[in-house]
Amino acid sequence: MRYQPVSSGLFIRNRHKLEKKLKPNALAVVLSNDEMPRNGDQCFPFRQSSDMFYLTGLDQEKCILTMFPNHPVEAMREIVFTVKTTDAMVTWYGRKYTLDEVSRISGVKSVKWLDEFEGVLRELMARASVVYLNQNENPRFTTDVPSQELRFMQKLRNDYPLHGFERLAPLITSLRLIKEDEEIEQMIKACDITGKAFSRVLGFVKPGVLEYEVEAEITHEFIRNGASGHAYPPIVASGADTCILHYNTNDKECKDGDLLLIDFGAEYANYAGDCTRTIPVNGKFSPRQRQVYEAVLRVLRKASRMLVPGTTIDKYHAEVCKIVEKELIGLGLFTEEDVKNQDPANPLYFKYYMHGTSHFMGLDVHDVGNKQLTLAKGMVLSCEPAIYIPEEGFGIRLENDIVVDDEPLDLMVHIPVEPDEIEALMARN
Repeated sequence: MRYQPVSSGLFIRNRHKLEKKLKPNALAVVLSNDEMPRNGDQCFPFRQSSDMFYLTGLDQEKCILTMFPNHPVEAMREIVFTVKTTDAMVTWYGRKYTLDEVSRISGVKSVKWLDEFEGVLRELMARASVVYLNQNENPRFTTDVPSQELRFMQKLRNDYPLHGFERLAPLITSLRLIKEDEEIEQMIKACDITGKAFSRVLGFVKPGVLEYEVEAEITHEFIRNGASGHAYPPIVASGADTCILHYNTNDKECKDGDLLLIDFGAEYANYAGDCTRTIPVNGKFSPRQRQVYEAVLRVLRKASRMLVPGTTIDKYHAEVCKIVEKELIGLGLFTEEDVKNQDPANPLYFKYYMHGTSHFMGLDVHDVGNKQLTLAKGMVLSCEPAIYIPEEGFGIRLENDIVVDDEPLDLMVHIPVEPDEIEALMARN
């Protein structure tokens, strides 16, 4: 692995927390992600299921975790099944985990080869009263591709039709929302690497460079610092494309006088960073660009301090929109009188700020959780206010990652964001 090992104590504690939420005499089964076919004889680079990693720390395909806390035989209460390395596998792809390595990484004492799974499963099912199965229940997500979890679920329901089945996802979601100290440590590392990439970008960007060249600089810094790569496809948008929220073709020339919006984040130990910065291609903001930039920065400062226990994303976002509305009035985009006469169902600010301020973060960049959940200490959220003015040909978004607390902790406080600092750093390179 590229990242420093994470203590197995984290995964042991995570499993113990989950065990307390299971019904008596229950079996839970968690699967690793599929290897996804790419083309010809290739697969896409493997990325572990976030839930499997959260419970075991295992970063390899073809692993299965079973949990049966009430089983009378201690060795059957937690088991990991993993693929056995063959000579041919070593020749072509290298070796996989040994049984001892699985136990050391996960803290699970009972580890077996994958070809034993079906036999052991029959023993576990014969004793279990209820079976917890997992799948991705992120409300943002839909796919036409049946996951390994879904295929396993269908098979198990067919093979054991008289058993009762329960959803595991809500239980794991409730646990993943609150980060342990070790998880915050990995996110700090992801944010630190993201900051190093931004420093590299500030020394590279100038009129005439291509957006994908900027992306390449970011990728270079991510990989050389031990990240697995990008936590999500990066947005490197210049000129009028700064107003396209999910622009990622990243193929245009960065021109003199334009702004460059970069939305990017490193993934370290499967934990995500998520940062956005908007910089002047020529190293100097125009008066109007600076005016809008400083308005967005004021919103970022205020909104970051509002991520405290007791609120919800919905309530918090509504308050941030009021702040944005005042800034838009100050920018001359509409007046207070216009606001009084606006259609409440279609507020004027929405033309210039049409997306949410925050989302949960963790093992996924858009992590588990919903906008109505009451925020609590230890949750991590993005804070990403913006103002987009298509008629003026540019948009500005700024984004940092915040740990919820009575005094919120900004994990990206070290990444330059003040306009004077950005101009000074670009002028120095």
